[in-house]
Amino acid sequence: MQATSYKPLMIKDINIYNNRLYFCCAFLCALLMTITSSVALAQQARIIPRAPDIAATSYVLMDATTGDILVESNADIPLPPASLTKIMTDYVVANELENGNITLDDDVYISVKAWQMDGSKMFIQEGTTVRLEDLIYGMVVQSGNDASVALAEHIAGSEDAFADMMNQHAELLGLQNSYFVNAHGMPADQHVMSARDLAILAQALIERFPENYKIYSVPEFTYNGIRQPNRNSLLFQDRNVDGMKTGFTEAAGYCLVASATRDGMRLIAVVMGTDSVNARAIEAQKLLTYGFRFYETYELFTANEVLSSNQVWSGKSNSVDIGVKDQVFITIPNNSGDELVTELQIDESLKAPINAGDILGKVTISFDDQVYYQGDVIALETIERGNLIKRIMDWLTLFFMALFS
Repeated sequence: MQATSYKPLMIKDINIYNNRLYFCCAFLCALLMTITSSVALAQQARIIPRAPDIAATSYVLMDATTGDILVESNADIPLPPASLTKIMTDYVVANELENGNITLDDDVYISVKAWQMDGSKMFIQEGTTVRLEDLIYGMVVQSGNDASVALAEHIAGSEDAFADMMNQHAELLGLQNSYFVNAHGMPADQHVMSARDLAILAQALIERFPENYKIYSVPEFTYNGIRQPNRNSLLFQDRNVDGMKTGFTEAAGYCLVASATRDGMRLIAVVMGTDSVNARAIEAQKLLTYGFRFYETYELFTANEVLSSNQVWSGKSNSVDIGVKDQVFITIPNNSGDELVTELQIDESLKAPINAGDILGKVTISFDDQVYYQGDVIALETIERGNLIKRIMDWLTLFFMALFS
């Protein structure tokens, strides 16, 4: 039997072993720290603090693209809106322009009532005519009550009739806590709007009448030799702000609807019942800063995007592309798009014929147990019935699948 010889372990061998063990441990520690750090950063990206305290009677922060409300308080309380009323007046004017009932070049006669209006003015003169486009600038930029009445009378014959038009548009827009008595917003019984309604109205004007909305960013307007600056001070303080409208009466307090864009996201902030000119700007800025810092408008689907291709029985084709018809945006926490979970629920055993546009199931998008979107998925193509042999073969296949399942 051959004896086995053992080589004694030398000091240098022990050192080599220790060095290898050290480097191995160091590598594992570094890897663990990297993984831990990545998890921590991912968790940190999802941290959203509570919304800032806003010194206002009522307020709302909306993503203008999705309509999602990010922050709100007393959002549905009907309150005196003061000159924020003029957003609706402008919406009606823009609608009449679009329909061809009036033109920007119309000569608008100035009545005694329009000339005698109290409050902020464009300083138009009784018995004269003013170009309609100038009146729009006078109403939007200078917040002219006189311009508002002149426009209302030109469009509807009287301010009362124009107020009826405003209420009809409010109903069409789904404004549930608004009622209009006049075109300018001076105090009147029952003349109210809510913060949510104002955000919805602003969103509609921005989306439907972008050319008209550009007027809200004009820094000043001069008429009859009188230059007046835009009362929205955020236009001069924040380069992202491009509108919208201020308001003040003793009953309403200091109010502001502000809209801004940053990195492809548009926000609308509404504050009602603040204490001062500075306060309304400060509180609206708080909302905008919070929204841009912690949220993003995320393109979820492009129009006609294919989400899956599913088996079709008894058809000329064996599969059908399934997806969404329209482009879809959602509002999500910043940097969380990669973590969205998509769940498709498609009807089982799809059978031809299938027409493009047929609803075939639903898609649900969620993140951290919160559902951000749920909607129908449709056939993106038409699948006609197959010939008799194809239908018989598919029927037999389904029969035996059911028999042995």
